[in-house]
Amino acid sequence: MAEPTLLHYLVLGAVLFALGIFGLLTRRNAIGVLMAIELMFNAAAINFVAFTKFVAPEEIAGQIFTIFIITIAAAEAAVGLAIVILIYRNFKGIEVDNINFMKW
Repeated sequence: MAEPTLLHYLVLGAVLFALGIFGLLTRRNAIGVLMAIELMFNAAAINFVAFTKFVAPEEIAGQIFTIFIITIAAAEAAVGLAIVILIYRNFKGIEVDNINFMKW
């Protein structure tokens, strides 16, 4: 079996990113939207590591960026879930279409 090339990783990253965009545009549930954003973060992380492996294998810049992405994704998940809990308490649901903070 052949070893995966850069194209394989880029296709995987593109598919994950496309699934994330699709989920972001079609989900009505706030948890689903957060999961879609996480998919997009993971796609970017895969691309960073793949480019580092194939373009400059002696560098670790891709892995460092990936650690930053994981850290930002964890912070986003924590803050996002806290916001979702507050929205659920106020609106008795987490459907993003029903939430309008600009109403008087």
